[in-house]
Amino acid sequence: MDYTKINAETIDKWVIDGWKWGIPVSAKICELARSGEWSVYLTPTRIVPKEWFPSLKGKKLLGLASGGGQQMPIFSIVGADCTVLDYSEKQLESERIVSEREGYIINIIKADMSQFLPFDDCSFDIIFHPVSNIYIENVHHVWRECYRILKHNGILLAGLDNGFNFLFDSKELPLTIKNKLPFNPLKNQDLLKKLQNDNNGIQFSHTFDEQIGGQLKAGFVITDAYEDYESETGSELPNTASFGIPTFWATKAIKH
Repeated sequence: MDYTKINAETIDKWVIDGWKWGIPVSAKICELARSGEWSVYLTPTRIVPKEWFPSLKGKKLLGLASGGGQQMPIFSIVGADCTVLDYSEKQLESERIVSEREGYIINIIKADMSQFLPFDDCSFDIIFHPVSNIYIENVHHVWRECYRILKHNGILLAGLDNGFNFLFDSKELPLTIKNKLPFNPLKNQDLLKKLQNDNNGIQFSHTFDEQIGGQLKAGFVITDAYEDYESETGSELPNTASFGIPTFWATKAIKH
């Protein structure tokens, strides 16, 4: 099964239907970025700390599975030399639309991050990787590839789903645990059928060992991190935020 192609096509449909992570930034937000007022997200609700970024002017920055015209326009406007890689044509179309509207140049690549990344060793100063590895089975491959294509002292900023939401089939209270972790529909036909019937593509949970341990095993040094919560509105996931239950992590890691 070419599950990553299925996920790309599913996300294309979500974007057409108004998916919040596929709505490009407005001209007003871009204008604010030009005046120095900008922010970006790796996870749903917490802004990435500005101190996580070096000066971006002239830095080679890869938005890994970061299409949608939300983060890359900001980075481009504040001076980074940006490349965006995504497997969803609609997400990349948004990048084209915003770049033409705002008049900046961005390298746009359609590729599957579960495969070899089409870049030379030591190509980038920064990789910005919002929550997206839920759409691939093997995250260790991604961490190894990120390490390979980053320059010495390069920075990996990653948004990670901690798996909690995969326990539930419904966001209705009281929440009832229905699924075991790790959640892998390629190994469970019932999960696969339900995801496909619900138009949710093919998604995976990943363990702490995979998400955090995987970065360390690839050679990264994690220098900072924070937790985040599911947005209380506009989500198909359980409303765990009201209970103070974190469902995402964000990490800053350095290639030494």
